[in-house]
Amino acid sequence: MVAALIDDQGKVVQWSSAAAKLLDRSADDVCGRPAARLFADPDRAAGVLPDHGATALWRHARGHDVAVRCRVLPLEGTAHRLLLAVPVDRAEEAEWGAALVRALLGQQHIGIVLRDTGLAVVRSNLDSGEALRLTPGSRLADVMEQPDAAVAEATLRAVLETGAPLVDRAQHVRTLSDPAHDYSLSVTAVRTTNRSGRPSGVTVLLTDATAQWRATRRLRLRHQAAIRVGSSLDVRRTAQDVADVLVPDFAELVAVDLAEPVLAGDEPSKTLGAGDPHLRRMAVRGAEGWPAGLLRPGDAFPALPNRPNIRAIQQGRTIVTDRATLEKAMGDNPLRRLLIPDDGRYVAVAPLFARGLILGLIGAWRTDREEPFDEQDADLLTEIAAHAALSIDNARRYTREHGAAVALQQRLLPAATTFTPAIDAVGRYLPAAGGAEIGGDWFDALPLPSLRVAMVVGDVVGHGLHAAATMGRLRTAVQTLADLELPPDELLTRLDELVARLAAEASPAERDAVGATCLVTLYDPVTQRCTMASAGHPPPIVAEPDGTARPVPVRPGPPLGVGGLPFETTTVQLAPDSWLALYTDGLLHRHADDIDTGADRLALRIAALHRSGTPLEEAGHALITGQSHGPAADDTALLLARIRPLRPGAVAEWEFPADPATVADARAAASGKLTEWGLAHLDFTVELIVSELVTNAVRYAGAPIGLRLIHDTVLFCEVSDPSNTQPRLRRAALSDEGGRGLFLVAQLSSRWGSRYGQSGKTIWVELDATPVS
Repeated sequence: MVAALIDDQGKVVQWSSAAAKLLDRSADDVCGRPAARLFADPDRAAGVLPDHGATALWRHARGHDVAVRCRVLPLEGTAHRLLLAVPVDRAEEAEWGAALVRALLGQQHIGIVLRDTGLAVVRSNLDSGEALRLTPGSRLADVMEQPDAAVAEATLRAVLETGAPLVDRAQHVRTLSDPAHDYSLSVTAVRTTNRSGRPSGVTVLLTDATAQWRATRRLRLRHQAAIRVGSSLDVRRTAQDVADVLVPDFAELVAVDLAEPVLAGDEPSKTLGAGDPHLRRMAVRGAEGWPAGLLRPGDAFPALPNRPNIRAIQQGRTIVTDRATLEKAMGDNPLRRLLIPDDGRYVAVAPLFARGLILGLIGAWRTDREEPFDEQDADLLTEIAAHAALSIDNARRYTREHGAAVALQQRLLPAATTFTPAIDAVGRYLPAAGGAEIGGDWFDALPLPSLRVAMVVGDVVGHGLHAAATMGRLRTAVQTLADLELPPDELLTRLDELVARLAAEASPAERDAVGATCLVTLYDPVTQRCTMASAGHPPPIVAEPDGTARPVPVRPGPPLGVGGLPFETTTVQLAPDSWLALYTDGLLHRHADDIDTGADRLALRIAALHRSGTPLEEAGHALITGQSHGPAADDTALLLARIRPLRPGAVAEWEFPADPATVADARAAASGKLTEWGLAHLDFTVELIVSELVTNAVRYAGAPIGLRLIHDTVLFCEVSDPSNTQPRLRRAALSDEGGRGLFLVAQLSSRWGSRYGQSGKTIWVELDATPVS
């Protein structure tokens, strides 16, 4: 802006420094001369000076023209006039700036706030708002709650100090005039400067992004619910996930109640109306803890009154209401103290509705916010409840199937402990995924005649009811085949044929999934030998009395169901007080991914437990549960046996030639040993049995003839011969002269049978050896 003072004769009296700089004319050159000479255009040069803003040309000292916007103002009390001029480019810039400010200040969609260097309001178009009213001189703390005001002021102060603009930043706001509602503003701020370039303040542009912010928050809540709810197949965990997702973004207090039958995997009743809803509170979540006096997890839901809202919920609709309306509807019902929090303001209740069944309820309370639930909130809660209901229904059905599988497997598995004269054994089973997946692993310890014991462990392919049912069929087959006293390799051959038949019976899609691995061991306490055969199964581990342990190098055959390849046996000597561990591969995977490495590490653990004198049951528990990092990926079965020694002198055996005189010698030998053992009361019975069996061997089999007596809690009498003829029990006719020997033996004994060896057979007879008092 340039200025010149003109007297009543039209001469320049005073000349500003800005004017001198603009035209390169000093005050000495201009003062005292007519002002009209400053102008280059003819009208102004003739002395016609503008009395209002007009565009004119001034002559520069160097001869060129300078376009200015000028006007002449009279001065009160004197004949002098004031000539003001601004270069045209600057004038237009000022006019556009003024027009822009007027346009911004005059519209309602974008808030504009001009603040000075102290961040006080200079001008604003928000001077008449209800929530955010900004009057000249006001500061942020005068209209916004803390800490929102402090955050906003720090942000604007950084713009003022650095000059870096702030573009479209989201600012969360609670105003002093309306603290119950949250607002979200999009803030853009730039620093303003004066002509000299010094900061003069901050210009702030505001747009209301509350609707978009709320929509984004709801979308984020939907996303979180989709991710977190339904990740578990446990109904209680799913209910807790629902409560955790909704607090605090949706409400400050959330409770999830489930129908009692759902917890057991059953379908809830379809009863509508008042009365006992058979609900139980399963999950709660509070932003600042759960208030005392309200229903807590595990509490049964009280009987409901007959109210329209109750029936609406039972029909699958979500309701939203306020505290006063709810209290009025409930009256003096004691339910008020159990269901309504003291500081509750607004409530939303949504049913967990799936397949036409009410699985439970979601109740959400707002306590801190005075903002009531609206229709969009109700839609959001309905959507989350529908997703949660499907997840809970899936978990409910899984609970039912899992319970059936567990019950089936518990009935199929043997007792956890087995005690025989030859071994003490403990069995342990651990489902995969912390109990979520029931599989087909099994173990068995089967007492056999002559104090022998068959120990079996197997692993069926797959999980679930199908695997458990297959396991039951295989275990039954093993028991039957073991009772036939087949050697381990022949038992696996028969079992392999069974699995092949099961695969043939399965559908084509499931045929490849029918299979199993199995390890069979047969321990004879008389010889202290253990014979083993494997069908694709990990090797057993033997822990010696000296504290060392090692995997037994069993030659494994193919898994069951493959067929076409033989199974081989391995025999090891087991000293008394040794441990024998049979297990499935799930136990090895906890120690290493490699089978051999896992077996070696497992052997070290078994050796350490054996050396420390840990009881067998504690050792089994430690092996199957210890050193696990989270739920196991595969189910695990373990059979841990301690070899027991027979008492000294518990076995007596003889060998006789195939001579009729042998019968008397055999009777005499057996009678003498019975007297030595204090079993003279069995003398007559044993002599009769020995006579019949040895006579048959002499007559039909030939030499050598073996006689063996084994004394423990029972008495076993065995006669061996080289014949492979199977003895057969039959009823002799009155006219028959023979054929009554085995019938007589069967009547005198508790049980009897025969087994084949590498050459010949052995007929055994079991008798009760309880002393006569």
